Amino acid sequence: MISTAEILRVSGRALLANKMRSFLTMLGIIIGVGAVIAAFAVGQGANSVIDRQISMLGSNFMYIFPDRSAVGSFSTPRYLTISDAEAIERECSGAEAVAPLIETSAQMVYGSANWSAEVDGSSASFSAVHEWRVESGRDLLEDDVRAGTKVCVLGMTVADKLFENADPIGKVIRVRTVPFTVVGVFSPKGRFMGGYDQDDFILVPITTAQRRLTRNANTGRVGAIMVKGVSMRALDYLELQINDLLRERHRIRPDRPNDFRVMNVSQILNVRRQTTRTMSILLGAIAVISLIVGGIGIMNIMLVSVTERTREIGIRMAVGAKSADIRLQFLIEAVTLSLLGGILGILLGTAAGLGLARVMQSPPIFGLGSILLAFLFSALVGIAFGFYPAWKASLLNPIDALKYE
Repeated sequence: MISTAEILRVSGRALLANKMRSFLTMLGIIIGVGAVIAAFAVGQGANSVIDRQISMLGSNFMYIFPDRSAVGSFSTPRYLTISDAEAIERECSGAEAVAPLIETSAQMVYGSANWSAEVDGSSASFSAVHEWRVESGRDLLEDDVRAGTKVCVLGMTVADKLFENADPIGKVIRVRTVPFTVVGVFSPKGRFMGGYDQDDFILVPITTAQRRLTRNANTGRVGAIMVKGVSMRALDYLELQINDLLRERHRIRPDRPNDFRVMNVSQILNVRRQTTRTMSILLGAIAVISLIVGGIGIMNIMLVSVTERTREIGIRMAVGAKSADIRLQFLIEAVTLSLLGGILGILLGTAAGLGLARVMQSPPIFGLGSILLAFLFSALVGIAFGFYPAWKASLLNPIDALKYE
């Protein structure tokens, strides 16, 4: 019986004798392992970004919009109003906070600085719904909304553009031609999906926005109603409550469609998460197929190697090598190719994950579990697809092998 060390030495020498063929044999394993690691790293990184975005918005958050597509179903167009928002807050037990919203954009000026940004007209509940925290100064008050005062709370981007390092509290800025006193600055939240800057806005009382900044003066119409539920579990029930309440208030007959839409933000983000998960599974499936193809490549090359080295096998058997030694030698060669391919695949997958994450603007998360799984799978591929050539080599008759040309 030949020693294991001698078998390892012979196997290594055989692989090194054909470096290019050995590398090409490993290529399928390298690509497969790299694809597995890159797919899982990018997928987990994207899910982490989505979780962070959910926490920015608040997971119990929903929008209610007028449904413009349903206008043709009614004799007169329907709108959401401030009184709709008040009714939701008053009558829907699943609502923790409700804020009507009017959105517009305007040029803002302070001294020689000017900046164009979004203007949100809303109520004192705006911060509670969106989970905004005031960093300096104060938030809007109900008194501001009732009186229609010309005050505003700045997002951090607007504060930086207009005031740089100066304290904006108490300063007066012009929004279009209307003077507004800055009473507070929100803490920064950063960018949202698609690079949208959440801090590039100012908040003003909705009554002031209606009278001074929009054409809907004194009509009570709003562009949307924002609602925060008491919990994630309450959202479905809350949506049913809102649906029933608004249909009743808008006098919609049972055979007519809604003239509004309820958009659950967490559901939309969950759909995106599911899409990311599906893409990760798809990439993982492709990676597994690559590993299997790589394993088949190893088997084919090892079968060719058995044929080419038939005379060598006969000589080794003639000088005392057993069938088990021959089988172990070729199995070691196959597993070595797989393991080396796995190691190179890990390096390739790490580089590919970093590159893809830069394109997708989400940091990859390399889990030890996915790396070990890919590495172990590559070893199993070597054993599974290397066993048949090793077994075939061990069955050769020494006399026939020595006669082989």
